[in-house]
Amino acid sequence: MVTLADYGNYETAWCPGCGNFPILKAVKKALVMSNLSPQEVLFVSGIGQAAKLPHYLNANVFNGLHGRSLPVASGAKLANPRLTVIAESGDGCNYGEGGNHFLAALRRNIDMTLIVHDNRVYGLTKGQASPTSPEGFVTKAQPMGNPSAPFNPIAVAIVMNAGFVARGFAGDTEHLADLIARAIAHRGFSLVDILQPCVSFNRVNTFDWYRERCRKVDDSYDPTDQRAALDLALRDEDALPIGVLYRNARPPFEEKIGLKPGDPPYRHVCDAEAFEAVIGGYE
Repeated sequence: MVTLADYGNYETAWCPGCGNFPILKAVKKALVMSNLSPQEVLFVSGIGQAAKLPHYLNANVFNGLHGRSLPVASGAKLANPRLTVIAESGDGCNYGEGGNHFLAALRRNIDMTLIVHDNRVYGLTKGQASPTSPEGFVTKAQPMGNPSAPFNPIAVAIVMNAGFVARGFAGDTEHLADLIARAIAHRGFSLVDILQPCVSFNRVNTFDWYRERCRKVDDSYDPTDQRAALDLALRDEDALPIGVLYRNARPPFEEKIGLKPGDPPYRHVCDAEAFEAVIGGYE
C-alpha cells in the first residue's frame, strides 16, 4: 500500500503562501490515489520555482534545461514504456522557452502527463510577464504594461486534439489531486494546466481572485465534444472553467510505432557487428 509518507517531506525554497505548496500536496495525493510507488515514477522538470517541485519528492527525477522537460520525458517514456513519466514546470518554461516542444508533444500523443504551474509570471527571475500574462499586466520589466496578447494553452491543446486536457486551481487541492490522477491514468498525452497564484510577483491573480471566478464543469458536460471544449477554453475570465475539459481515445504514439511494454527498448542489446556494417556503408 502506497502512502503519502513514501514520497517524503522536505524543506522547500518557496515563498511563504506560494501556490506551489498545495500543488505539491495534490501531486502526492494523486500518486497515492494511482497506487504508484516512488520507483515507478519519473519526474522531469525544467527551470523555475515550479520546476523545483520534484526536488521535494522521493521519486526518480531529471532536472534539465529551461523549456526542455518534454523532450527528455518523451525519450524516457519511449525507452521504458512501463515507467510513469510526468513532466512538470511553469508556464514560462513550458509555453515560452518550451513552446515548440509543447506543440510537438500534443501532436505525438506519447503516454505521459504534463503538469504546468500557470502563475502568469516568471517567478524565479523576479516577476517578468510570461506567455500567459494578460495584456497590459504591469511588472518591473514591463512598467508600461505587457504589450503581448496572452497564450491560451487550453485552447491550443484542444484544437490540436490532445488526448486529455484539464485545468485545475491550486486553491482546491482535492479537486486538483483527482484531475492529476485521472491525467496519469489516461492513455496518451495529458495536460493539467494549474491556475497558481504567485504571492510575491502577481498581485492581480490572487487566491481570492481565482475563487471568485473558477467554475467546476458539471456532470452534464461532455468532455469528448471538442467544439464545446473549445468554447469553454475561450470563455472570458469572469468564469474560468476547471475540470476535465477535453479527452479523446487517440492511440498513444508508442502503440503506433509498435513499442511493447513487456519488451522495453532500454533492455535491448546493440548488435555491434550489425552496427559496424551500417556505419561501414557510409565510407
